[in-house]
Amino acid sequence: MAPSRGLSSLRQARLQIQIPRQNVRRFSAFVRAVADPSNKYQVYTSRSPNPYLNLSIEHYLLQKSPADSTILFLYTNRPSVIIGRNQNPWTEVNLGLLRNDHTMLQNAEHRVQLVRRRSGGGTVFHDEGNVNYSIIMPTAEFDRDKHAEMVARALRNLGVEKVRVNERHDIVVDKTVPGEGELPFKISGSAYKLTRLRSVHHGTCLLSSPNIGSISKYLRAPGKPFIKAKGVESVSSRITNVGMDNTKFEAAVKHQFWKMYSHSKGMTVGRAEMEVPEIKRGLEELLSEDWIYGQTPQFEFSTSGVDGAALAEKDIRRFPQDLELSFTARNAVIQSLSIKNGEQFMVTSTTKGKKLHEIDDWNSVLAAPFKKSFAGKNRQKVQVELAKSMNEMFGAGSYDAGVGKKLIPTTDADEYLGIESDRTVKV
Repeated sequence: MAPSRGLSSLRQARLQIQIPRQNVRRFSAFVRAVADPSNKYQVYTSRSPNPYLNLSIEHYLLQKSPADSTILFLYTNRPSVIIGRNQNPWTEVNLGLLRNDHTMLQNAEHRVQLVRRRSGGGTVFHDEGNVNYSIIMPTAEFDRDKHAEMVARALRNLGVEKVRVNERHDIVVDKTVPGEGELPFKISGSAYKLTRLRSVHHGTCLLSSPNIGSISKYLRAPGKPFIKAKGVESVSSRITNVGMDNTKFEAAVKHQFWKMYSHSKGMTVGRAEMEVPEIKRGLEELLSEDWIYGQTPQFEFSTSGVDGAALAEKDIRRFPQDLELSFTARNAVIQSLSIKNGEQFMVTSTTKGKKLHEIDDWNSVLAAPFKKSFAGKNRQKVQVELAKSMNEMFGAGSYDAGVGKKLIPTTDADEYLGIESDRTVKV
């Protein structure tokens, strides 16, 4: 079975879940509550740790709530790397580690999942120690700091000292570092999506992540020095845990929201809402490889680096000498690829049209060009050496990070703050 067909059938099987009748009644109540024109201030808390589902519920709230309503949505995801709408996963994420290894995570039952959200901004890492907040509001009332300040007030009321919103609209805690003085540590970053009538400000709050020591390994993409990308790059920041229970934080944020607006009855959502048709379609879209990888802006790759920038010695040694492999990809599909061996170009016509995320081993991609155009007794050795490096760059094949099996996102059952830039998607 082809990988793409296998992934599709598994996802469809997971989506075709029998929902108990009482849950059907519950999601009907949810649909009515969201659309109620008299329901000006709405509060929802998800108890599903599924990142694809939670983002689909958020999108539903954006689309279906009254134009003049303001909504607070709180949720916590299982370990996930969430990239922005316009980002390149091969410059943001160590995909080989993501797909092949979960030994670095604490208390993990699932491998880390890759998710592309619908808003702008940079890449974040979520887990059970990170609570996400989303405020959906009329675009006319949109303000980048208004609800970040709301969350900062909630933290102050819980006893968090020296917490503030900085000039980048992040929430930071100032801490004293021996020998360096007082420095800001990021605990919350935000991303935004603006439509004509409705806007979303969603952010993270790093409370008690057990995986804070592993985050940089997942967000260090080995291919980044070799890629010239048109998408948005993340901005690095120092991060820290607040040291707080999730439920206390949720209660404090709700209190501040009600204080700003008006008290309303909150509603718990989760797996049952998967059966709302629009949410189900949104879930299927976020799970599709066409969305996760195929939305990647055009980029160029070269083993000699990009724009003449000098490569570090360790990067120079990654590829066979006297060989240069370059390609251009659009929507994760190879548009053209060239391999230069000394002064000669190898025949590479068989590589056009291949989807990068469907390449399980670059040996299979390089086999035909090397067979046709590479002369010499060491052909197999050079091919294997180049393939190994390409596998590492693009998270394919077998190398040190693992055995090369692809991650299959699950939609059942039950995201961790990383490093996020402030960009906005306008549609």
